[in-house]
Parts: sequence; structure tokens; C-alpha cells
Amino acid sequence: MSHTLGIRQAQKQKTRQALLDAALQLLAEQSLSSLGLREVTRAVGVAPTAFYRHFRDMGDLGVALVEEALGSLHTTLVALLAATGDGDGEERIAATVELIVAYVRTHPAHVRFIAREQHGGVQAVRSAIGDQLTLFAEEVKDQFAQEPESAGWDPDDLLMLARMYVDHMVMTASALLEAAPDAQERVAASARRQLRLVSLGRHHWLDEK
Repeated sequence: MSHTLGIRQAQKQKTRQALLDAALQLLAEQSLSSLGLREVTRAVGVAPTAFYRHFRDMGDLGVALVEEALGSLHTTLVALLAATGDGDGEERIAATVELIVAYVRTHPAHVRFIAREQHGGVQAVRSAIGDQLTLFAEEVKDQFAQEPESAGWDPDDLLMLARMYVDHMVMTASALLEAAPDAQERVAASARRQLRLVSLGRHHWLDEK
């Protein structure tokens, strides 16, 4: 019996992932609010009623795509910050931009989905993206708080800095996605310069208070 249940569960997970993959592919040319449930199930080859065994509605599917797109980045980002814990040096700047470049290269459809739906028409998805970015900012803030450069910083100011860092990552990913292949290094170089400006501001922030 347990073997049969295991097979059924594996098949259910396979169908769920197929629905996510099909939706992501279809979303390359349209927004989630314009994508129909029947389009997705037709692409997978299942009946529309099968959709509801996995998702409540298209918004629920969109939230799952947000988690798929951004969830795995938390561990990677925190590890990067911890490994380059010398504050705002060139190693951290280069590693941060390389992380973004690599993610855009390997997950372009996910990046496009997040960029489009961050301000899109499906409230649940906008909220899910906002929640993920807020969590990123909190994680960055926690790492920054452990560094000598943050001595004397107000927690709210440190969170503001972390949000700038996360917003910069999102904007860089969007810019890389839209750039022609021969222009991507220019985008990356610009992103590194912008992070240096953030670094410079961090070192002199308390001087202005």
C-alpha cells in the first residue's frame, strides 16, 4: 500500500511541476492576469479539473512560481554575504553581481516573471514577491549588523541600506534580462560601480548624522 501511495504522490508532484513549467513558458509572452487556466492544462495535457488538485486558482499557481523563483536564493545570498564578510570590499561587490549574472543566465524565465509581476495585476502574487524581497532585506540587514562597518548604526537605517542592496539586485537582474548579449558586461560593470557608491555612502553615513 505504501508503495502505491508513493507512486501516486510522485505522479501528483510530477503533474504539479508540469503545470508550473507550462505556465512559466506561457508567461514569456503575457502577464499572469491574462493567462487562462485552460491554456495551462491544455499545454500539460490534463483536464481543467485536474488543475484544482494542485492549486486553488491561477493566483495560487503564481505564488508557487514566486517561491520557485526566489526561495532557493535565500541560502545562496546569505552564504555569499557571510563568505565576503569584510564589509563593502571588491570581493563582495564582484560576487554579488556575479550571483545576479549567473541567476539571470540560468533562470531567465523566472527573472522575467518576477520583473513583470512585481507590479502586475494579481494581488496575491505582488504580495508574495513583496514578502520575499522583504525577507531578503531582513537577511541582508542581519548580516550587515554583524560587520564592524555597521557599528553605531540605527536598525532602521541598516534596514534601509539592506533594502537598497536588494532593490539594486532586482534592478540589475531586470537590466541584464533586457540587455543584448554583447551589452551584458556593460550592465554588470555599471552594477558594480553602483554598489561601490552604496559602499561609499555606508562608510560616511554616520559622518552626516
